[in-house]
Amino acid sequence: MTVMDSEAMKVDDARLTKIAAARQSKSVSLRNVGKMFGDTRVLRDLSLDVQAGEFLVLLGESGCGKTTALRIVAGLESATEGAVFVGDTDVTHHLPRDRDVAMVFQSYALYPHKTVFENIAYPLIVRKRPKAEIDAAVREVAASVQLEPLLLRLPRQLSGGQRQRVALARAIVRRPSAFLMDEPLSNLDAKLRGHMRAELKHMQHKLGITTIYVTHDQIEAMTLAHRVAVLDKGALQQLDTPARIYSDPANLFVAGFIGSPPMNFLRGTLAQGRFDAPDISLATPVRHEGKATLGVRPEECSLVAAGEGELQGRIYSVELIGDHSLVTMNIGEQQIVVKVPNTFAGEIGGAAGVRVNRERIYFFDENGARVRQTVGIT
Repeated sequence: MTVMDSEAMKVDDARLTKIAAARQSKSVSLRNVGKMFGDTRVLRDLSLDVQAGEFLVLLGESGCGKTTALRIVAGLESATEGAVFVGDTDVTHHLPRDRDVAMVFQSYALYPHKTVFENIAYPLIVRKRPKAEIDAAVREVAASVQLEPLLLRLPRQLSGGQRQRVALARAIVRRPSAFLMDEPLSNLDAKLRGHMRAELKHMQHKLGITTIYVTHDQIEAMTLAHRVAVLDKGALQQLDTPARIYSDPANLFVAGFIGSPPMNFLRGTLAQGRFDAPDISLATPVRHEGKATLGVRPEECSLVAAGEGELQGRIYSVELIGDHSLVTMNIGEQQIVVKVPNTFAGEIGGAAGVRVNRERIYFFDENGARVRQTVGIT
């Protein structure tokens, strides 16, 4: 990693503010969008309203339809059903160049035979803008993302972080109504990704441009987004702020997908105000009869002496992470992970109890939906 990379994409606030003033961002809406590839449905009745200036992240596993949704907004794929709006304009059948959006690809999609200057300038060249205007615009945007010293280099002479900044600069120079970003940080190493997340969020805040960002990385989603749209199998599972997605998941999929380490799940049954499973019996105010899954996050659990707490088990493994350790516990035939201080010195095979924060326990029915009906606290 070069010195330039270690500083990542330090933005020039004054220049970004000037760029932002030159163009107002617009809202983007998907209305009942569906997509079929042959007999395979990849999007199901997807409706999203992205407010002007909002940073919305589409989050989900590979194959969930998030990139297809982004490409439909860009005009690179056509919707089988539904409509796409940019501002008040229905762009469903518009060509990509007529949609006033700029896309940043995972692969950066730079022209290898063109210099950094020519790559950034390309959107303005194809629009036949005056040469003096192109030169001024490219240099202003390049300066805003610390690329001025690199304008005469070819992409092969750049590091991954520098290429990523060229792709961003090329999107910014168009002054689009919206940015569309398809996993733009996935090709960077972990340290540089952390730098770029911070700078990207700062840049989007200063520019105020509507941004739709696709990722499978829930840390990116939680740190970047104003709101997160979680997709699974082409369907929207939950749309909310990162804090609400984390603290109030709509269903089992969202609960398990968000959080690092993931939420613990214990399978059992709910009946007459109790959750029961082998070696587990727990009173609960939740009222539901039938098969159910109990969910609790590792940070809402603590280890106590054997015989104390709500759950009893034996230590299966201890992993030192750095500022904390993760202890995997065998609870009957199931396992949970407990987040503990890094000074924990328990032995594998040792007996221990687990105390859980009862206000942060979630229940899900056999179809994965949240069970919310409660009566007074037991």
